[in-house]
Amino acid sequence: MNRTISLPGPFKPVLHDEDREAPFVALESVSGVGKSTLTKKLALRWNGTGIHTLASPHSDWSSRANRMRPLPHLAFYISGLLHVSDRVRHALAIGPVIADRYAASVTACQASIHGVDTTEVDRLITPFRPYLVVPDHTFYLRCSEETLRERMAVKDDTKQDDTDLFAIPGRLKQLAANFETVAASDPTAVVLDTDGLTPDDLADAITAHLESHRA
Repeated sequence: MNRTISLPGPFKPVLHDEDREAPFVALESVSGVGKSTLTKKLALRWNGTGIHTLASPHSDWSSRANRMRPLPHLAFYISGLLHVSDRVRHALAIGPVIADRYAASVTACQASIHGVDTTEVDRLITPFRPYLVVPDHTFYLRCSEETLRERMAVKDDTKQDDTDLFAIPGRLKQLAANFETVAASDPTAVVLDTDGLTPDDLADAITAHLESHRA
């Protein structure tokens, strides 16, 4: 299906390889579950590219953007998502791509931060979806709060989003619920419970899932 048909010519993405065979996988969850570690492992294992949403230059501006009013704040993250999609599209011409967060995170996180329903955020993102590369599979990583606290305690790059999960009352519960809601309507969703599993265990499970769907 051509998802760029509704976009005027100058605003259509540059298609580097319309007949790609390389998989595009997105990893989604609350902060601290282990997405970044898993992204690196999969990229190494598959000889692919790991990409974070937000990517540079947006990642350099995020601290300022987080002080914006809600609509410009969301617009900033939509801009970052569109930019990452371009990077994904380019990298897919070379090989597999693993995204550490993608569209689901923009919906779930913005809804949680601004205290609105995920459908309201998704309604604002919808006009831009024809531009986005659709993942072959989106893996939603879940874990218990006890496990999350254990993993967060040894995380060496803690950010404001990480500390907010426990510092802001109800943030973790709401964000987890938002991801569940988004996953329920995502045709690419694969939910993985990560309690008791190592990053290598998860990489094995994801690799096996992809191989079973490509057989």
